[in-house]
Amino acid sequence: MSAQPARYLTAGRLAVEIHADRPAMGEAAGRAAAAHLHDVIAAQGHARVIFACAPSQDEFLTSLIAASRSGHTAVDWSRVTAFHMDDYVGLAGTHPQSFRTYLREHLLRHVKVGAFHPIPAEEPDAAGVCARYTALLAEKPIDLICLGIGENGHIAFNDPPVADFEDPHLIKIVELDHACRQQQVNDGCFPNLDAVPRHAFSLTVSIFRRARRLSIHVPGPRKAAAVQATIEGPITTACPASILRLLPEATLYVDRASAQLLRA
Repeated sequence: MSAQPARYLTAGRLAVEIHADRPAMGEAAGRAAAAHLHDVIAAQGHARVIFACAPSQDEFLTSLIAASRSGHTAVDWSRVTAFHMDDYVGLAGTHPQSFRTYLREHLLRHVKVGAFHPIPAEEPDAAGVCARYTALLAEKPIDLICLGIGENGHIAFNDPPVADFEDPHLIKIVELDHACRQQQVNDGCFPNLDAVPRHAFSLTVSIFRRARRLSIHVPGPRKAAAVQATIEGPITTACPASILRLLPEATLYVDRASAQLLRA
């Protein structure tokens, strides 16, 4: 890991940390998230967290697990209720490319949370799935959302064609655009475009706007254009992540590769 110091800037209300590489980015984000969870649990006895499921989150989750096991950032995971933010319509939770599989492998097998609420994306009653998950999300405030940004600027699966900054729903079924589906191939999650599902359950922009804190992790050169649009472009659904500049208590963690197009 590089010992080079991080750079810090702000974009609207969004705090931005630029780290030397992916491990440094993940370590900083993981430590900060663990400290936040520790403090939330100390203050109110529990925490509700939503996790993204993608290769961009690997270093962050590894660091979060490590940081949550010691000292002033120790987390009592039995007091954490976990959610995830999207999954492909029709995929069983045991499918290798299900986001439930990802979260089990990268987090839930390493820590024992008090409760995990999966999106049962294989159930035929999609409206019922959305209604039940909406009720779970709305029970209490969300204390932390851990997320990434897609190559097309999406957050969760709110791609530019379907993103709505004033969405009346908390979860809905969306059709994935070409850039989003191609990213799944680029990430090595699917062998080719035809193998990528065309529809997914996705939490909406509204849930991000309601959360008490956002921790955003976006490494790698393929994310550079999206990072630039998020920080320096107009706030528009053409880059859904640009809404993050309006949200309080949000920190964007990037590495030098994903920050390479920034003018600042």
